[in-house]
Amino acid sequence: MAKRIITAVVAASALLLSGCAASDTTETDVTTVNFRLWDDTVAAAYKDSFAAFEEKNPNIKVNVNVVPWADYWTKLRTDVAGGTMDDVFWINNSYYGAYVDSGNLVDVGAVLGENASSAWEPSVVDQFTRNKTLWGVPQLYDAGIGVYYNKDLLEKAGIDPKKLDDLTWNPDAEKDTFLPAAQKLTLDASGKDAATKGFDSGKVSQYGTNIAYDLQAILLPYIGSNGGTFQKGDEFSFDDPKSVESVSYLVNAINKYHVAPLAADTNSNGDFSLDAFTQGKMAMFQSGLYNLKNISDAADFDWGVASIPAGPAGKVTVTNGIVAAGNAASKKQDAIKKVLAWLGTEEGNGYLASTGSAVPGVVAAQDTYFSYWKKKGVDVSPFFDVVKGNKTIPAPTGPNFSKGFEQYDPIMKEIFAGNVKPKEGLERAQAAANAAIGQ
Repeated sequence: MAKRIITAVVAASALLLSGCAASDTTETDVTTVNFRLWDDTVAAAYKDSFAAFEEKNPNIKVNVNVVPWADYWTKLRTDVAGGTMDDVFWINNSYYGAYVDSGNLVDVGAVLGENASSAWEPSVVDQFTRNKTLWGVPQLYDAGIGVYYNKDLLEKAGIDPKKLDDLTWNPDAEKDTFLPAAQKLTLDASGKDAATKGFDSGKVSQYGTNIAYDLQAILLPYIGSNGGTFQKGDEFSFDDPKSVESVSYLVNAINKYHVAPLAADTNSNGDFSLDAFTQGKMAMFQSGLYNLKNISDAADFDWGVASIPAGPAGKVTVTNGIVAAGNAASKKQDAIKKVLAWLGTEEGNGYLASTGSAVPGVVAAQDTYFSYWKKKGVDVSPFFDVVKGNKTIPAPTGPNFSKGFEQYDPIMKEIFAGNVKPKEGLERAQAAANAAIGQ
């Protein structure tokens, strides 16, 4: 499953937009509603859901259109501006504000009623409420970030998987237990680990962890767990001392201690570490529920899930959601209303849970998800416990986020590649990003 929010965060810019009419707006006896998302795995569940919907609504047909994550935001921008946007579409917290402010999204409360949101995941409702108005129907709830682990690789290294929950990371090496564990789990072609004299960092055969420029899974949790910030309001604030410490730790883990793949591999391929983990070439993989189905389907070894390492400020995660938004420019508003209403029900949203693809945004449908993974012997509690029992760091947001992203993204990649010192790079990236959103 492609990354849902941020993590290695988006390959494109999403600005904007003009009030425009959607293409193919002719209403006939059978109205076709086009539904867009970026995830193939979840798309299969949606097709089943819409098949049931069409039985109840024979005058409406729903086409599912998958646009890959790497192209999603650029295509969204151009299609909205060009009047060719689908009638209902996925959108995340980082980008929806721009489309709200430009009048491109349907007011959910106005079409489904103000009480409809009471059935949906509160944190997702809050994320997509702007100007006291909800702008999408919650579909997915990502909960928090956890650490998938390869049980066999840990046991070969003499590390008890149960001890992963107790690992801590710290800029002070004497207080750090995470990095030593990751070094022990990183091997070269001769079998030497990264803490052993003679370790060949140019011939790594097994990585200890997936530390990388991955906004959702890595960067935000590390910044938050050191007491740093990424944004204050809509402005970027990631050059504060605590955030610089966090990024420095991550960059050293990659380029000095060699416990994770080089940025040359991960900057351009957001699935590099996922593939390495499922192929048995990585011991710990910090990620979210959005990769649970992928790992379950692809890994042929014993694996489990542990809590993220605690930083100086404790265990801090980001939590996210995805909504289905209605295209306000479409002339199919009656059909859009019915599709959105269906997606907001336990039955309509529950298909996403029936295959274990995602945690439904409809609260009543979530038990199906938990039951699915319980039957498979997978404990998903670390993803939820870290949200319930600890602080969270907000997901990036703001109507001009994409303008800022365009400026900071290439500099971040250079920082993680080791080509720019973290403090200098973060200061430059923040200044450029804030200048862009202030225009």
